Amino acid sequence: MVQALARRDQRQQMRRLTAGEPGAGMDLHRGDRRLINFSSNDYLGLSRHPAVVAGAQRYLEYYGAGSPASRLVTGTYGIHQQLEERLAAACGQEAALLFNTGFQANATVLAALVNRQSLVLCDRQIHASLLQGIQASRAPFQRFRHNDLNHLEYLLQGCRSPQGSAAQADRVLIVTETLFSMDGDRADLPALVALADRYGALLYLDDAHGLGVLGAQGMGLASHQAGVDVVVGTFGKAFGSFGAVVLGSQVLRDYLINYCPGFIYTTALPPAVVGAIAAALDLMPHLEPQRQHLQHQGQRLRQALQGRGWDTGSSSSHIVPLVVGEEDRTLALAAHLQEAGLLAVAIRPPTVAPGTARLRLALSSAHEPSHYDRLLAALDTWQG
Repeated sequence: MVQALARRDQRQQMRRLTAGEPGAGMDLHRGDRRLINFSSNDYLGLSRHPAVVAGAQRYLEYYGAGSPASRLVTGTYGIHQQLEERLAAACGQEAALLFNTGFQANATVLAALVNRQSLVLCDRQIHASLLQGIQASRAPFQRFRHNDLNHLEYLLQGCRSPQGSAAQADRVLIVTETLFSMDGDRADLPALVALADRYGALLYLDDAHGLGVLGAQGMGLASHQAGVDVVVGTFGKAFGSFGAVVLGSQVLRDYLINYCPGFIYTTALPPAVVGAIAAALDLMPHLEPQRQHLQHQGQRLRQALQGRGWDTGSSSSHIVPLVVGEEDRTLALAAHLQEAGLLAVAIRPPTVAPGTARLRLALSSAHEPSHYDRLLAALDTWQG
């Protein structure tokens, strides 16, 4: 461990925790510094919304602070099942199953769905939790170029030929994200569904950054999308709470209850978290103005940055990468912004590919116009 840490420190890639305290709106206090937070996934500002807080408090007072056991023992309350039924209906799916985190869901659901007799085709830029699940399954896998569905079809054609790697596979699973967390760009869902159908593959979508922000009534890009076998959504982002959900058929739900260790052997989500999620779900149909404002602000910021010569990649959403390239310059830019009272955390390898270090600007409907003005003004003064 010591040697591994020393190597990472030598490469200036050591991860460290930095404590902060939330302030009003998008403020974050670190020590005596007040920073405008451009690194939060609280896309709709719901984590401190009075109704969401009240929902958590109400369930906390009635059910207590924690869950007493795993879901299969005595940890399932009516509130868990009611929330699952509501989420399935809101997302246009037959069934839903709550998980404690998005990472846990991806890492254990994938490992339960495929095995050494399967084949997985995944986007090259999927989240680490998805890759963890694929590797844990021990299924052979191939990665297609980011959002390149021609390359995906080439792999599907090859593996479905009589001599292909899927000739003896029990199933082929396509794994990707709806909205990519580091690039802010979107997958072409109708085209993915068509490819999966044409080649008899299953389709697994991570909708973590779309749920709450995009799609019909904010229920994600994968909501009400026919032909998708598994959808994973999370509540620690636009829902302002914690936890995750896996959506799909009733057969999928029953299978995971019986065969997914990440569900079977963990304590149920605590009631206060369930109350917060339920309250946020109540709000979702009424937040269309905030969602439209957020997308409009994302478009305006991208245009302003591109007009100044900044590389924002292929973003089309509320996630705006400021791609710098070199790690030292990215760190210097993050430090420059922090001196100006702005928090935009540097994202470096191995989280992103070498040569693509960036600041990941995560926008929220709680950001004010003056926040964007300050960000652009600070970028204009950078001499790096």
